[in-house]
Amino acid sequence: MKKLIVLLFLISTFNSFSQTTEKEDKDAIMAVLKAQRLAWSKNNIAEYMEGYWKSDSLKFYGSHGVTMGWENTLERYLKAYPTEDHTGKLSFKINDISKISTDAYYVLGEYHIKREVGNADGIFMLVFKRINGVWKIIADTSC
Repeated sequence: MKKLIVLLFLISTFNSFSQTTEKEDKDAIMAVLKAQRLAWSKNNIAEYMEGYWKSDSLKFYGSHGVTMGWENTLERYLKAYPTEDHTGKLSFKINDISKISTDAYYVLGEYHIKREVGNADGIFMLVFKRINGVWKIIADTSC
């Protein structure tokens, strides 16, 4: 009987820990998105890019096809959004955050940019991966 009680306690503890970890993961991912939103709205593309994996393996898939690598993605953003009138004020609507594996999630959402050169709206799917204890976007599909 004591072994059963200990086993039930351990299972209960493990389940509570797992739920807390997933909530903490989602909160950390939301913190990355918030930092990106604030950086974008200050016209700071370099700071915005801190949310992305700084790797040649980063993938960005948009209306002009696939852009490979962090540097190329940065260049793409700087070209497409050259001034504060183009970056404007960014907001997100997050529709879903789902766990893929222990260290990976996908995020489905909508973006809205209020700006002088005309507002922009679209949808996105991001793949986040925990790399060296930090959540980074490793793939971005935005349109």
